[in-house]
Amino acid sequence: MTPETGKPSVPANAAGSGGSTTPEESTIVSAPAPPRADCIADSAGGLTFDLDAPGPGLDLSEPDHWTAALVLRHRGGGDEAEEIRLPLAPDGEGRLRAVLPSTVALPEGRWDVYVAFADAEPRRLVPGLADLRSLVDRRPGPSTSPLSVRIPYATKHGNLSLRSWLRGPHAEAGDLHPDVSGLTAHGRLHRVADPAAWLTGAVVEARCRRAPDLVVTAPVTQEKRAEDASAEEADGQDFSFTLEYARLAEEWHGGLDVWDLWLCPADGSEPARIARLLDDVVDKQQIFTYPVLPVDAAYAPAQAGPYYTADNDLAIRIEERPPAAG
Repeated sequence: MTPETGKPSVPANAAGSGGSTTPEESTIVSAPAPPRADCIADSAGGLTFDLDAPGPGLDLSEPDHWTAALVLRHRGGGDEAEEIRLPLAPDGEGRLRAVLPSTVALPEGRWDVYVAFADAEPRRLVPGLADLRSLVDRRPGPSTSPLSVRIPYATKHGNLSLRSWLRGPHAEAGDLHPDVSGLTAHGRLHRVADPAAWLTGAVVEARCRRAPDLVVTAPVTQEKRAEDASAEEADGQDFSFTLEYARLAEEWHGGLDVWDLWLCPADGSEPARIARLLDDVVDKQQIFTYPVLPVDAAYAPAQAGPYYTADNDLAIRIEERPPAAG
């Protein structure tokens, strides 16, 4: 009822001559879904991106009428962030394709992925299908060029980003066997001309972050993988070492000490950071976890254990042991 006439009120959008009404139509327009990109990784470290064309009516046979690029922006660079643009071209099946070859150097870090059409502002991409099977148990071929590793992943906001590593030489961490006495680890050396010669007399250095001058070393043992079908080619690449927790605990004076592990040749040439990179897991810290075990220390009861850092590098932490329950 309207207070002035006492007659029923009629919606402004009522339809029909018989006085019947229809619900008011919503005027809210949904934002277009963000563009998606499918990713395919190859064993050399390259990535291929496939995504849909920007909209209906685009003639992909007339490249002069449009321009498109996949844009990679180095995170954390501020207004002057490094940017790499990869041309997007028709793939012959109605989609657009961009290729990031392994030969294109992508500095280490996290790269956010955008798509740019013509003069429009680049838009973030979200992950589509990802075929990363070639990254699982990846075994790089012999070469002295830096090893390229790129793993696409979804950010916490659901956007597409890449984690990139560029290592040469590279020491790939394998099986880890921590116990109360210390850490025994296996690994494989990549991107050196003669792995066997490089590993002869090599040591593992544990470098304390709190005091860079504090270094504890452990000898390296060269290994052969007789079960490997390509053992002749693999000879000389594999190594192992044992690092005692007690030696690290001698330098501990409370709080948290982190020791980064490096593989160092006897001739003093460039060392290799020990890390786990050759698979499809972008954040090893959340997946590969190891026990923290008690260790005797002069300062106070302590505990120690290996872990992977945010960069997937191998490290050991020493910290105070919590009091026993009860």
